[in-house]
Amino acid sequence: MFTQFGLGRRSLPRYDAGINRDLVSQSEIRTDGVNYRNEKFYNITLGTDYHINELNVLTLSGNFAYEVEDQPSETNYSSYKNDALISQWKRTEITEATNPKWQYELNYERQFKDNEKHVLMASAIGSFFGKDQSSVFRNVATLGTIDDKDQQANTDFLEANNTFKLDYTKPFNDRFTLETGAQYLLNEVGNDYAISDYEDGQWIENAELTNNFTFDQKVLGVYGTGSYEGDQWGVKAGLRMENTDLATLLETTSVGNNRNYTNLFPSLHTSYKINKDASLQLGYSRRIYRPRLWELNPFLSLRDNYNISTGNPELNPEYSDSYELTGIFKVAKATLNSSIYHRYTTSVIEDVSTFENNVNTNKPYNIGTRASTGIELNGKYDPIRWLSINGDFNFNFFKRKGVFLDRNFDFNGRQWSGRVTSKIDLPADFALELNGNYQSGFESVNAINSGFAYMDIGVRKKLFKGKLVASMSVNDVFESRISESETNRENFYLYNRGYRGRFITFGLSFGFGKGEAMTYSGGRRR
Repeated sequence: MFTQFGLGRRSLPRYDAGINRDLVSQSEIRTDGVNYRNEKFYNITLGTDYHINELNVLTLSGNFAYEVEDQPSETNYSSYKNDALISQWKRTEITEATNPKWQYELNYERQFKDNEKHVLMASAIGSFFGKDQSSVFRNVATLGTIDDKDQQANTDFLEANNTFKLDYTKPFNDRFTLETGAQYLLNEVGNDYAISDYEDGQWIENAELTNNFTFDQKVLGVYGTGSYEGDQWGVKAGLRMENTDLATLLETTSVGNNRNYTNLFPSLHTSYKINKDASLQLGYSRRIYRPRLWELNPFLSLRDNYNISTGNPELNPEYSDSYELTGIFKVAKATLNSSIYHRYTTSVIEDVSTFENNVNTNKPYNIGTRASTGIELNGKYDPIRWLSINGDFNFNFFKRKGVFLDRNFDFNGRQWSGRVTSKIDLPADFALELNGNYQSGFESVNAINSGFAYMDIGVRKKLFKGKLVASMSVNDVFESRISESETNRENFYLYNRGYRGRFITFGLSFGFGKGEAMTYSGGRRR
């Protein structure tokens, strides 16, 4: 039997500034503000392994967590007409929420006597997440007069996920192996939200913004792969069939969107061992990306009434064909993986801005195709016993093609990123980790996004033979992880800038029974 429990607190500020400029009327809204997400969280995990006999094992585990959120924010607005300041006001938010959530996992594994790799595995994994949230937004004029109303929002959100899976692996000999299986995923969501405006001394529900959004998705997958592994050459071919049944509904207005589609996803991979320190791999696979819940959910946030993000229930999935050539090389104390890849994606999901009365609304749509060709390098180097260096680099050139609202979005671009991590074992059971990252700027259908670099530092100390672990980390040491985007259209211009700043985490972990304590990451239990 095993158990784990913990608690923590986080305070996460975010600083944002923006410009919404109407090029026709020569009017402009400027914003700047800060919002916090303060969280307290508690969790406990219980589990057990039951060895029925030497060939059969049953594992059951579960986790329960409870979170309390407080999200105060303050945004300053300035309104201009022909570069002249007309009015200023302040919008404040007080949001409180509680989030109960739990998950379970049941696994059964059977090994067969003829071969330790001859295995039958069955599993059931489920989770639940709830959010009971209330928000109040108030506006106070500091110069001139304003039309913005005070508002409040109440949200009752429930999400349940269950996955049932059966896998069977049968090696016929040392070279040939057959793997088959099936998986059934169920995802059910209800998001009941109500918006009210403060008018004549009372709260009046806004019928146009109040609704209950339900999301019900079922995915059945059946798959099989066959593989051959020789002394130097190997090949693996597979085929997966998936049926997706999706239904979304806005209950109050009876607006629904039902989708049912079946797809085949083939894959083929082959490998060749040049010698013990070098090998090549060549592969093809077809993939699907289904829109996430928040890309489908039409609920909008009221934090900033001039910059709104909303989902699109009519989104279709993306489909990608991926080709990849990989080389794996070992030289002394270094390992290098290098890949050349090409991916072609259809029905690409991208956010698009629409602009009216100085209000920018971001909404995702399926727009055209994306062809991306690039190179990826991953390496590890352990020059001495107490030092380990890991790094990766990714560069790609892409071509976008698409038309939206009679506007042609064809363009070419490039994007690259890099990361280097150093882990250093120090005397007295101290450990130090340095992590440097860079993300280049890139162009999307909606905007030109700037690049940024940032660094994280972490230190850990083991006490009492690893039973107690003290850890501290500093994320974004130089407060340089700043995101900026610009949108230039014929009729409007948008600028947005945001960053979280330096984030410091301190944690203590204590392990009971066998084994060492885990290291506290500063995050919530997912």
